[in-house]
Amino acid sequence: MIIRRTVSAAATTAAAVAALALTAAIPAHAAEYSSALKIKGVQYDAPGRDSNKCSGGNTKNEYLTIKNYSKKSKVNLKGYKVRDKAGNTFVFKSNHILEPGDYVHLRGGRGTDSDGKNVVYRQNCNFMWNNDKDTIYFYKPGGTPADIHAYTKKAHDKDGNGYIKYHG
Repeated sequence: MIIRRTVSAAATTAAAVAALALTAAIPAHAAEYSSALKIKGVQYDAPGRDSNKCSGGNTKNEYLTIKNYSKKSKVNLKGYKVRDKAGNTFVFKSNHILEPGDYVHLRGGRGTDSDGKNVVYRQNCNFMWNNDKDTIYFYKPGGTPADIHAYTKKAHDKDGNGYIKYHG
């Protein structure tokens, strides 16, 4: 009996070590969190030559798409936070309700937020996402992660159009 326990304990330890190694091998951009809201995709490189001028610039063409993947629940974006690796942050300060299956484009530049047009503007004419690589952090109002994705242009944008799709 003692030998069986030793073997059983050794097998359990080996399985735990293997599971830990597997977990450590999963990159941060593949992490899944318990959240109805997830990042559907990012237009990290606005089409055309980058110009962060508030008038005539193209920061509004850089956007993050956030989708409500719930089949039954509405979600209010108020209090959710988006951040890049450098610490640039946007917090949804107003109520913006996403119906099940609905999405919103968080765009750069200045504009009028619209539920009907599924758009929220950062009211900032600076680009948020780097054109070569970055990490997108999306947090729930309490600060827990809702979704996180890292990207590099070379590895994740094979067609070179500046858009990366994450969740379907």
